[in-house]
Amino acid sequence: QVQLVESGGGLVQPGGSLTLSCVPSGSISSIYAMGWYRQAPGKQREFVATIFRSGVTDYDDSVRGRFSISRDNAKNTVYLQMNSLKSEDTAVYYCSAKKTSLAPPSWGQGTQVTVSS
Repeated sequence: QVQLVESGGGLVQPGGSLTLSCVPSGSISSIYAMGWYRQAPGKQREFVATIFRSGVTDYDDSVRGRFSISRDNAKNTVYLQMNSLKSEDTAVYYCSAKKTSLAPPSWGQGTQVTVSS
């Protein structure tokens, strides 16, 4: 299991930007994949973005072109840069990590993102 600590959530107006951070226990370069998921009230948790150890990234269609996931090995941190935020992006955002391709994901405690005027 990987312990994850997220930060960076908050309240932002529609069209605004926000950056989330996630710091894993241990070296980020040893983790197979890290990602972000979100869960809105009354809805299931859904995939947002992922970055593999190789550097390959993937996004859900709903955020592609607006969100960007990146990794800073020197700071041992994964980021989710969120631009052009919409009200429907409002959710609790969870960082996830898989140590190997077959390992179950570990989850952070979640950070609230609210997009509202």
